[in-house]
Amino acid sequence: MEPLSPAFTIDLRRLAVLRELQRRGSVARTAAALHLTPSAVSQQLAALARDLGVPLTERDGRGVRLTGQAKVVLAHADIIAAQLERARADLAAYGEGGRGAVTVGCFSSGILGLLPTALRALRARLPDLRVDVVEAEPPDLFTALDGGQVDVAVAVDFAAAPPSTDRRYTRQDLLTDVLDVALPPGHPLTDRTEVPLRELARDPWIVGDAFSCCGAVTRAVCAAAGFTPEIRDAVDDWAALAGLVEAGQGVALVPRMVRSLYVHRDLVLLPAAGEPPSRNVFVAVRAGSEGDPVMAAVREELAVAADELTAAGASAARTT
Repeated sequence: MEPLSPAFTIDLRRLAVLRELQRRGSVARTAAALHLTPSAVSQQLAALARDLGVPLTERDGRGVRLTGQAKVVLAHADIIAAQLERARADLAAYGEGGRGAVTVGCFSSGILGLLPTALRALRARLPDLRVDVVEAEPPDLFTALDGGQVDVAVAVDFAAAPPSTDRRYTRQDLLTDVLDVALPPGHPLTDRTEVPLRELARDPWIVGDAFSCCGAVTRAVCAAAGFTPEIRDAVDDWAALAGLVEAGQGVALVPRMVRSLYVHRDLVLLPAAGEPPSRNVFVAVRAGSEGDPVMAAVREELAVAADELTAAGASAARTT
């Protein structure tokens, strides 16, 4: 394959398809994430390869894998995307800022526990700014961030999230959200001051979907404690989970971020013994966009809200 010209141009939409293939690992999953057909994804990749004059994929059994040349292209793609975001941020900073709209993607318990405080502060600080919120988790959340459907991503570190070293994003840790043990009334461990997780190995558990952040974190925490939980009920709604614990269906781990949902429930919240299980919550924007005054304001108010939430959670835990 010969380069068409030393001064070739690159279609940024095709680069986006290649970046998504790197994240998803297969043409079928890439097509599903981008709402395209597998044939359309293959055509976009083939066209990009022709433009560049190098092979970008090679057969790997029944699928494909990226070539070494593709990885070189992707390294430049990250730099190109970041530079475009910096140009957009510079243009925004040239004007007054604080106008227009921004879309925040966030996981469900973050919407419940973290965003309300930040949104109220943003409304007071930038009254002309429209903030839209969508519920999403990795990897779909970061596909939306890459594609511009989301401007700010608030997420939890787990297997489906990008690594902290991913240079496509500028990220900032917000808080460590501790998970407490939720026990139904009458459970034999409710008189403890803290609960060794290993002692719950024979209990039925209420756990979210394995691909959700809290479902994945709960399974990982139980595995670290030396057991695989017997999952009786699988729910991703925190109010529903509280109702099931209250009804005696099982035990659960619940984040302090949504502790307010449980204060009027007939159940017992206790800290786990030893190093408390927790999850890291962070905010990310596309690399280069961090200089945008609106993006900066959103990140600042999220950080303030996270600090307030951490302090409130610690205080509530001490009085339990």
